[in-house]
Amino acid sequence: MKLLDTLHRWTGGLIGLVLALMGLSGTILLYEHLWIGFPGTGDPLRGDLTTVAATTEKLMATPGAQGIIYADARFGLHQLRFAEGEGAYASQSGEIVTRWASQWERPELWIFDFHHHLFAGDNGEWVIGIAGLCGLFFVISGVILWWRTRKTFQFRLWPKRMSRPAIVMHHRDLGVVVAPLLLISIVTGTMMIFRPFALGVVAPFGPVAETAKALDPPKYSGGPLAEKPDYTAMLTEARRRFPDAEFRILSLPRKDGDPIGLRMKQPAEWLPNGRTTLAFDAATGEVLGARDALALPSGAQAFNMAFPIHAGKVGGWAWRIILTISGLSLTMLGSFAVWSFWFKRPKPAKRAVKKAALAST
Repeated sequence: MKLLDTLHRWTGGLIGLVLALMGLSGTILLYEHLWIGFPGTGDPLRGDLTTVAATTEKLMATPGAQGIIYADARFGLHQLRFAEGEGAYASQSGEIVTRWASQWERPELWIFDFHHHLFAGDNGEWVIGIAGLCGLFFVISGVILWWRTRKTFQFRLWPKRMSRPAIVMHHRDLGVVVAPLLLISIVTGTMMIFRPFALGVVAPFGPVAETAKALDPPKYSGGPLAEKPDYTAMLTEARRRFPDAEFRILSLPRKDGDPIGLRMKQPAEWLPNGRTTLAFDAATGEVLGARDALALPSGAQAFNMAFPIHAGKVGGWAWRIILTISGLSLTMLGSFAVWSFWFKRPKPAKRAVKKAALAST
């Protein structure tokens, strides 16, 4: 138990700040649709084929446009994507509302980049993934260590005083209360970064090999991008195949031979941008392949639920409030763990007296 206690304290001291920042940034992102204050953010969704097709043709005619994240029921603006972090918000009729030259001009974009990549791309993802695994150990070991002192349990939202013993007691008791929420947030977040971990979590839902194969999108090849792709024809064919699905993301190919991609969301899907996909030949607009997310193996469908659970995209306000409690608790626990470990540690003389007192009992 002494070794577990030491590992728990060092884990908190070394990785607590990363976990605290993840909790804070994640909590802010839960409400991003409320503080992007441009005209049209609250407009009702107009998802009919005629409107979406006309707006797509208009927006994709903008020089340098590389794709669209379509408006949804919660956020009424389309997001137009360009190269090198450039972008724009546009109304559902195709009028540009605002445009930016870098993600640093839009707080929701750089906070998202920080939360997912620590501003460091794939390397940042690795750091976050390792922090997630440490956080998982942190929660489980904390509950085990709490059991010894369960008779002194006192629930407080804030430490009784800012002394090390009071902080440790608050950390211990608050941690055990929010442990189930932290497990959900940490597990679902880590699933999106480390594929082997995710496959282990969803293994009860189906064969791992089958799930792994389904999570890798099929590859298609076609001709070079046409000078003026017929987006209306593509969207019409997509709506014919999936009549109840919403249009979510349109993406142009990154290099010659790649297809034009379209993601859709069917009503039964939890993932906000859906995993129902179509690939169109960039030269001719012909369908190269389509994938129905509802026909994927059960393991893959379980994996697709991780992000909406983690990001509060399901469950309405009730679940978002629960995730807010989880995020703020993680922020508090992580920051206090670092502070008490590095700045509130007892001095060597006091530690010696404490050891002597323990030895004499």
